[in-house]
Amino acid sequence: MTGSFAGYALDELRLRSVPLVPEVRLHLAEDATIFWARLQAEAGVPIAAPFWVTAWPGGQVLSRYVLDHPRTVSGKRVLDLASGSGLAAIAAALAGAAQVTANDTDARAMAAIDANAKVNGVEIFPLPGDLLDAEVGGFDVVMVGDGLYSPELAEMMLRFLLRQRAQGADVLVGDPGRGHLPQRQLRLLATYSQLDTALADAQIESASVFRLT
Repeated sequence: MTGSFAGYALDELRLRSVPLVPEVRLHLAEDATIFWARLQAEAGVPIAAPFWVTAWPGGQVLSRYVLDHPRTVSGKRVLDLASGSGLAAIAAALAGAAQVTANDTDARAMAAIDANAKVNGVEIFPLPGDLLDAEVGGFDVVMVGDGLYSPELAEMMLRFLLRQRAQGADVLVGDPGRGHLPQRQLRLLATYSQLDTALADAQIESASVFRLT
């Protein structure tokens, strides 16, 4: 992201802690819709929604679980798929992962992840682009928080995650019950209800962490 990242008005983008994950601070929008409108006005053309300025429920609970169960990632090579703000990637690094790689298709998200990692004093390796049809390997743990938010995306995401599982990776999914999970292929690990819904979907009351079996 350009130097203007730190120059956005404080009422639109603010460095703050995530209540469910107070160990982590992120650059977040006070109102993501207004922030998106500003970005589009500045660009002069429609642009993709800036998912990286919101602490999504699936990412919140995935981060909390990793920090509460550091052995899940400690000493391991971790991929955070569709990382957004980098919340779960940062949590994995804080929990002792040997190396954390963050992926997103949005170049602005990748820059935000870098900025957020620096604020939290951790190193995150970038892997930009769409990985869902790519041959990617070498990870011990693959995480995705709130990445299965539509039927089409969930189907593509699941194929990628199953390939990672077949290669021996431990696959963790954080989801607030959007209805697109393959329940028979997942084992519930934890459910959290103390979410800051002001940071994401106000109608969501809880979210859960699953392991792909």
